[in-house]
Amino acid sequence: MIASPVKPLFVFVLTFSLLLVVILLSPSPHFLQIQVPSGSSVGSDIWSVKRIMEWRPCKWWLQGHLTPLPAKTNGYIRVDCYGGLNQMRRDLCDGVGIARLLNATLVLPKFEVAAYWNESSGFADVFDVDYFIQKMSGFIEVVKELPKDIASKEPFRVDCSKRKGQFDYIESVLPSLLEHHYISFTPAMSQRRDRYPQYAFATLCQACYSALRLNSSLEKKAVELFDAIPKPFLSLHLRFEPDMVAYSQCEYPNLSPSSIAAVEAARVDRKPWTGELAQIWRKRGKCPLTPNETVLMLQSLNIPTSTNIYLAAGDGLMEMEGFTSVYTNVFTKSALLNQEDFTRMHGNTKAALDYHVSINSDAYVATYFGNMDKIVAAMRTYKRMHNTLFLSRKAFAELTSQGLEGAELKKALWEVHKNDFSIGRGFALPDCFCEFEL
Repeated sequence: MIASPVKPLFVFVLTFSLLLVVILLSPSPHFLQIQVPSGSSVGSDIWSVKRIMEWRPCKWWLQGHLTPLPAKTNGYIRVDCYGGLNQMRRDLCDGVGIARLLNATLVLPKFEVAAYWNESSGFADVFDVDYFIQKMSGFIEVVKELPKDIASKEPFRVDCSKRKGQFDYIESVLPSLLEHHYISFTPAMSQRRDRYPQYAFATLCQACYSALRLNSSLEKKAVELFDAIPKPFLSLHLRFEPDMVAYSQCEYPNLSPSSIAAVEAARVDRKPWTGELAQIWRKRGKCPLTPNETVLMLQSLNIPTSTNIYLAAGDGLMEMEGFTSVYTNVFTKSALLNQEDFTRMHGNTKAALDYHVSINSDAYVATYFGNMDKIVAAMRTYKRMHNTLFLSRKAFAELTSQGLEGAELKKALWEVHKNDFSIGRGFALPDCFCEFEL
């Protein structure tokens, strides 16, 4: 007797139908689901805008080191890094490329103690040393210890800080390296990168984007923080601390008395621009966005007020009441981490946590274009995570100076940022990344 196939077929059809119903009724996995404002001609949100250009790591870098390391080194170089973590990381990346340019062996970099940043952690306190050395193999030789004949000596310090114009390292630094065999320097901002051979660029790129990962203890803490943030979420780098406002030399007449006092205490000799000069300065995009201005910008991009937002920022943010009264799901590392652990952390380790969360978040929005923003955007591009956007301070200042407000202002801001997102403006710097048309 042949068994009837009807019953198994019925079970299959019923199961498939139920599965189809579940899929159709499930919420979309898209990051932001919103209602488009009435009369709006835009899409559902900024992330839905079609991109026409995409940045990707250049093939000549990903294919590996192009030129074998010379058999003999010209000496040893230590890169001395100053400032906050992301500024030091920038100097380190530049310094590694320069060391390769000069055919030098790299000594582990020195992170200078900075009282201003409440900082005392070194390179090994943040990054995985062995991983760094392994990933740089073939690009440049890196040593933990110096040869005995120079181990007891301090490196000859080459001062690059006051160099003006287009600074060339082969002409200005190589003679000192050949003479002293062990030197240290901090890269100058005005270096002549246009003269770099590709193998030096590839070394810089490898150091900055492939070889630096957090050490095991710090990565564990970063994963703990990331896991504690409700998903999906947007990481927002907001810069409105007293020192940042003071440094910008911008006027903010509507701040609270406590914020005004904090800014004045941080000004030292940096007086704010006034009158017409203040307007020119603001239109050049030099003034940090206030939290209230940031709210308006996010709303113009149709980012819902129910969005989970991780605040990637330092201590001391001002005027946050206006922000958190609108975007209510805001999370910070100080609230999510164990308080005892948090208070023991230095500036570099706190910045490392923000970095880890930001390069892995569902979206990243920055109100500034500083060292952290550039590195985070590039790393997100490297990881093919393209929901990244820089809020345009220049556009905001220009549009508000024209008297635009309300729905008209929001529509104009949408157009600006739609164009920025579609061409990937700010996604990555051209040293290590190349553009591709989509």
